[in-house]
Amino acid sequence: MENEILKIINRETKALDSQDVDLFLSIFHKDMVWPWPSCNKDHDPIKWELKLGKFDYKRWKDIYVKFFKENKLVHNKRKIIKIQVSKEGDGAIAVIDIDTLWENLVTKKRSYWFGRVSKVYAKVSGEWKLTMHIRCINVLNKKRQILTRTKINLQNFFRSIQNR
Repeated sequence: MENEILKIINRETKALDSQDVDLFLSIFHKDMVWPWPSCNKDHDPIKWELKLGKFDYKRWKDIYVKFFKENKLVHNKRKIIKIQVSKEGDGAIAVIDIDTLWENLVTKKRSYWFGRVSKVYAKVSGEWKLTMHIRCINVLNKKRQILTRTKINLQNFFRSIQNR
């Protein structure tokens, strides 16, 4: 069943890469509600917003047609960290590190989607659908900061030993 989740993840990636709105919208469950933080540094859900409301094919299609028309995809790198299917086989979670960069064709303003996302799926009438998506949590930068801090602390430690 993990293979089925991998297929829906790959379908989403393909849809973004090709800017295929219909393919992109095919992954969503009809009751999907997608909260968005104001930026990928807002880990506290108190700052999140409901910009799209409950999934509505026509409304969401209009939004994504406009977005894809006004922006070009610079790159879309994704690394699947974890896929877990429930023991009942009717629910799943995928954790993915993403590095996606869009650029507005007119303003050249960049929209950077970077960090770790979790996607929750349900099997409905034999088909997997995305029911929940937690936006980019910037754990990747936190890991880099911790590693950098650790490296600096180790360097300072070894310097202090050498100075004794």
